[in-house]
Amino acid sequence: MSLQLFSLFAAHPAKLINLLALLFACPGGWVLHATRRREQRARACLEARSSQSNERFEALLDLATQRMNRFFYRFGFACLGLALLMSWISTQL
Repeated sequence: MSLQLFSLFAAHPAKLINLLALLFACPGGWVLHATRRREQRARACLEARSSQSNERFEALLDLATQRMNRFFYRFGFACLGLALLMSWISTQL
């Protein structure tokens, strides 16, 4: 079995690197999408609760939630960047 995988990699290295890039891009895109939707739901909930006040959305969220959202944004963009880099490398093979 391992010889078959090695021969597949030797025959088509660019396809396998693109597959690996796709495996990084899909979860990265999903994390970005899920984080954005969670942020929009929180914003809508806060706006519904405090429609009279003019406080900013960022000021209403606690520090832990802001840090978590920043981490997920960074992680998602890092996954997409890594996928882009791997895809570019596969074109150079």
